[in-house]
Amino acid sequence: MPYLLLVTLIWAFSFSLIGEYLAGRVDSDFAVLVRVAIAFVLFLPFTRWRGVPGRFALGLMAAGALQFGITYLCLYRSFAVLTVPEVLLFTVLTPIYVTLLDDAWQRRFRLWSLLAAVVAVGGAALIRFQPLTGDYLLGFLLLQVANLTFAAGQVLCKHLGHAYAGQGALHRHFGLFFLGALLVAALSFLLFGNPARLPGTLLQWGVLVWMGVFATALGLYWWTLGSLRVNGGTLAIMNEAHVPAGLLVSLLIWQHPADLPRLLLGGGIILLSLFINRLGRQS
Repeated sequence: MPYLLLVTLIWAFSFSLIGEYLAGRVDSDFAVLVRVAIAFVLFLPFTRWRGVPGRFALGLMAAGALQFGITYLCLYRSFAVLTVPEVLLFTVLTPIYVTLLDDAWQRRFRLWSLLAAVVAVGGAALIRFQPLTGDYLLGFLLLQVANLTFAAGQVLCKHLGHAYAGQGALHRHFGLFFLGALLVAALSFLLFGNPARLPGTLLQWGVLVWMGVFATALGLYWWTLGSLRVNGGTLAIMNEAHVPAGLLVSLLIWQHPADLPRLLLGGGIILLSLFINRLGRQS
């Protein structure tokens, strides 16, 4: 749980940085490519390439392609047609996908976990819900693809980590994760990238470097470590914690207005979902 909480704070801050300095200014494909390239380079010296079971290696690459490659390409594109509040609203379904995919992987159905995830979604939706404007259907579809691939990558990493625990420390293999993401990001930039919209200021480059090191390399690594230490229901619920955390960052750092009663009530509902999940595991 501590790893998941730490990464939630990092990602909440990073989400604000994207909205403030990158969205609409820097080509989205290039931004994703730089982030994942930095992460891959950081893990490259630690990665063991020989003697790794083929299914483990391919599984990690697939998880990276899903959880970072496809997810973030869709997420960045959604900013072109959605407001930041709408992006936050449409990401609230991720816990449902995590719960259903985790149960499907283990060929079971846990009603308590699904109920806890639904409650968490309700809390996040209460915080962020507002009337939708403009052409949001494309943005909604993009974010559902992002939600689904992010959930699938998490569940895949979690079960690969348990199945191949004897292969040694996770950091010795995480370069494979970012290699999968890098292949997707590089292909997308070659096909759809706009070289005319590269970062034009040192601040934008600095944001990309920070995102690559902390939000991407360390963030995804710590999130995966945390996912190995909690059950599927808790993992699903923690996918919703970025909503109140993101609003707090927006309020405290950027001085954006926030509805504090809704924030507190919605945050309380998300905490209630953790209790429901624990209650279900004890029954």
